[in-house]
Formats: sequence, C-alpha cells, structure tokens
Amino acid sequence: MAEKSKILIIGGTGYIGKFIVQASAKAGHPTFLLVRESTLSNPAKSQIIENFNNLGVKFSIGDLEDHASLVKAIKQVDVVISTVGHEQLSDQVKIIDAIKEAGNVKRFFPSEFGNDVDRVHAVEPAKTAFATKAKIRRTIEAEGIPYTYVSSNFFAGYFLPTLAQPGVAAPPRDKVVILGDGNPKGVFNKENDIGTFTIKAVDDPRTLNKILYVRPPKNTYSFNDLVSLWEKKIGKTLEKIYIPKEQVLKNIQEAAVPLNVILSINHSVFVKGDHTNFEIEDSFGVEASQLYPDVKYTTVEEYLDQFV
Repeated sequence: MAEKSKILIIGGTGYIGKFIVQASAKAGHPTFLLVRESTLSNPAKSQIIENFNNLGVKFSIGDLEDHASLVKAIKQVDVVISTVGHEQLSDQVKIIDAIKEAGNVKRFFPSEFGNDVDRVHAVEPAKTAFATKAKIRRTIEAEGIPYTYVSSNFFAGYFLPTLAQPGVAAPPRDKVVILGDGNPKGVFNKENDIGTFTIKAVDDPRTLNKILYVRPPKNTYSFNDLVSLWEKKIGKTLEKIYIPKEQVLKNIQEAAVPLNVILSINHSVFVKGDHTNFEIEDSFGVEASQLYPDVKYTTVEEYLDQFV
C-alpha cells in the first residue's frame, strides 16, 4: 500500500473547503490547512477550527500575500488543493509561483468546483468568473505543473433546498419558476460527496492532468424532471411559470450582485445546458462515479427527502 500523499488545503474554512478538509483527514491523508492567525482566533470560525483539530488537521500559518509562508507550507506536502472563494480566484497565480519555487508538488488542484470553464456558454457576470478560472488553468499548464481540475457542477446545498428558486427559504409547494424550456440537464452533488471524490483523485494516476467530472447519472436532472420528482414526493402538482430565454437575459442585466451572478450561472446550466451538453472524452476527462463505484453518494432523490 503506497503511502498517502500529504495534502495542503488553501481556503479550507470556506464553503466547499470545509468538506475537502474533512474528506482528506477522514481518508487518512496527513492534512495541512493554510490559515491566517486571525482565522484561528475568529469566533465565527471557532466551530470549524475545533472540528479540524479533532480530525487531526495541522495548521500552517500564512496567506496568499505572504510568499515565504506559502512556500514554507507547500514544502511540507505533496499535493496542494485550492478552494479559495470568488474574490481570490486570480490570486492563485501566487500559489502557482510558490509551487514552482518549492519544487516538490506532485499535483495541484486549483479552485474550480463548478462548471467546466473550458466548455461554457455563459453571459456576464459568470462569464468573467469562468474566464478567470480558465486563465489559471492555462497558467498551470504553461508552467508544467501536474494538475487535476474538479468539475463538480452544482452544489446540492445551494440549489436543491429551494429547487433553484432565488430568494425563497424552502422548496416551492404552489408554483415554480423554470428557466427556458426546462429541458437541459444539470448535475446536483452533495458537498461531502464532492469532497470524497476530490480526495479519491489525489493519488490516482488516472486523474493526473485531467478534468475530474462529478456527473453521476442519478444526480443528472433537467429542471422539468426535478420539478416532477418533487411533485411526486409531495403528492401535489405545482403551477409552472416558464421564463423565456430572452427574459432570463433581461433579468440578469437588471439584477444586482449577487443575484445577477446566480442568475447567470443558472442561465449557463438551465438554458445553455453547460453541465451536460458535451461528452466526457478520455483525452481530457474522467467521470468520478465511474472511477470510484465504491463511493456511496447521496442521490438527488434521497437529498430531497429531507424537505418533504
């Protein structure tokens, strides 16, 4: 049995980062977290930090602005996973510089965890965010750094509790707004499953210099299919309001941040079909649930049960 890679996670107290840190520690990888001193003493983060402590996670003090601290943290590990948020995506060039200087990293996972940014038809403001991620990809490739890009599609926790209805707190029981004709298929994955699949890929030669798509068949649904599954669960037919694509575009332009970002991502997936409108080819990608059939992931159908 080969020794498990040591992993450094950057941005690990953030939304998806928490799940990656937990999956890494639970899978028995020596797990390091890059944190600022201020994060360790931040009351809002104390629960997360305590949880990580209990899992045996080691803390490396530093941040993206402190190159020396970054290099020092990276030198302790084999693999670097970035889960930095939206505002820091372009700052990942600093991680790339530090990886180059450290010279010991076997693989880098940049912060992706959404659409495959090389295969999108997005409008602004999502277009710029996706372009930033694509630019980071090109920089990694140009520098010859071994990589895996994780295209996990939708976070279930963002979209399923409301059936992708902005501004509501629970799934609809009377009427539902559907973007476009409701036929393009999206993919909805539970966050801890995304963590599990990501960590599975760390030491797997099949995922080296590839895109890991988390696209299990049981989590792939069109908007129409999702609504009809929900109707079956609650035993009720909902009034369906279809928004024509021209109106969807107009709504995006008129919305303020962050609603316009959410709407533009929804447009990319539910109108343009960007999660599923291409085949995964061996030359660039692999599908997680096929690679790791042993992972018992939560299906959309199971996930929705908690809201019935």
